Amino acid sequence: MKTDCTVKIYHNTNCSKSCAALELLLKNGNTPEVVHYLEETPTREELRLLLQLLQLKPLDLIRTKEPLFQENFSHLTLSDEKWLDILLTHPILIERPIIIKGDKAVIGRPIERIFEIIDRHE
Repeated sequence: MKTDCTVKIYHNTNCSKSCAALELLLKNGNTPEVVHYLEETPTREELRLLLQLLQLKPLDLIRTKEPLFQENFSHLTLSDEKWLDILLTHPILIERPIIIKGDKAVIGRPIERIFEIIDRHE
């Protein structure tokens, strides 16, 4: 994963928030590299870099309201490495959208957070 000034979005086409984030990026003059993370699951190292850029722990990146999490993992207390294993095995649990530009990253919820790392063009 490059950490230059290219904008990258970890995107799920079935998520309205992710689609809105991609539209916002395009509307503001960015042509992001789109990573369809459900098909192109990030590697362990990519996830570690994402977590470092976001300044989060693996559990903080999990969609805890997702039925898969609620049914299978919500009762567990695991190490960061075990949570990484779960994210790698079940990428649907990765919070979205994640936007990266250079050495900065945000989770685009609410969508306005994207302006923390990109320029606004109105």
